[in-house]
Amino acid sequence: MTEKTKVIAFSNNKGGSGKSTTCSNVGYSLALLGNRVLLVDSDMQQNLSLSFFAEDDVLAFSKNGENLYTALKNESGAEKYIKKTKYENLDILPAGIQMSCAEYELYLKKDGERTLSRVMKDISESGEYDFILIDSPPSLGMLAMNIMCAADYLVIPVEASPWGLFGLANMLEFVQKAMEISPKLSLLGVALTKADERKSYFRQTVENLSEIEGVRFFKTFIRVDSAIEWSQDNSMPVAAYKKSCRSAKEYIELTKEIIGYVGR
Repeated sequence: MTEKTKVIAFSNNKGGSGKSTTCSNVGYSLALLGNRVLLVDSDMQQNLSLSFFAEDDVLAFSKNGENLYTALKNESGAEKYIKKTKYENLDILPAGIQMSCAEYELYLKKDGERTLSRVMKDISESGEYDFILIDSPPSLGMLAMNIMCAADYLVIPVEASPWGLFGLANMLEFVQKAMEISPKLSLLGVALTKADERKSYFRQTVENLSEIEGVRFFKTFIRVDSAIEWSQDNSMPVAAYKKSCRSAKEYIELTKEIIGYVGR
């Protein structure tokens, strides 16, 4: 019997948390470890899509309606909009700039918070993928609620900076509301990104995160690494750009942590 596809959302209401970067690199790491992975981009900024395709390609997906927004608007199967990346076992359902309209349109739909679940149902039940990873927009609204209701697990990337924890309390309250609507959702943990152990606020951030009761704090930190920016500039995951760099190894370790908690 085929094991159930596991759906993991990456979300934070604060921009600059490393959310899209974490989603893309964990997705690539999962594929490297032999898993079949689908990435879902739900952010109008399209950073997840840009992590694997050139800007002209991503703009074409948006202009031609070959993206998640079209699937949500029409409540049609999203499988026809899936694009294969150049990496084995790694596909992506791109976003479109029209995702800015999705928030309002989802409110108008009956049982609107489960629209994404309905759109993704055939894909998640097909057994074609071991993991589906969803990158969320930096907001707490109907689209974020849709994503959490469609997910089995949630990872919250947090930037190790003075502003990194700002809004986390609101985020955790929103997660609790999502769990009331969708009891299958589990908060997998908080992942620290852009970490610099030389800075005092790094230690303060670690202490603050460690003290949050009932919330797992992943052991693996993603440290500041210029290779990440260069990989993004080349529309590549960091381990594909430079597999020997520190951050590539850290994303592999974080991915192994995640697998250890969700099983596979």
